[in-house]
Amino acid sequence: MDEQISGRSGLMAWHGSTRRARLPKDWPRIRRRILRRDGHVCQTRFSDGRLCGREATDVDHIVAGDDHSDGNLRALCSWCHARKSASEGGRAAALTRVRTERPKQTHPALED
Repeated sequence: MDEQISGRSGLMAWHGSTRRARLPKDWPRIRRRILRRDGHVCQTRFSDGRLCGREATDVDHIVAGDDHSDGNLRALCSWCHARKSASEGGRAAALTRVRTERPKQTHPALED
């Protein structure tokens, strides 16, 4: 069964991730503090500068990793958090892909 973390917005599967084990023991307290600090409002800024403003249910690490300091945490709505996480996962997967180049072929009409 998938390892899951429960939040106010529901369940998020973290299958195969060690992230949960690396969270500090007082994560629930930190999470509540960040949500209160940000007024339970999603802190995502769109490209036009607007704040998302939806109800925040998740706490995001701005820079992925094990820095759990307040300056690296922000409140996000579940939609924005899922979007950011998917983007980060896609970039990480792209770094592990094996890139192969095929030999360049000339058009048959151009061959001698």
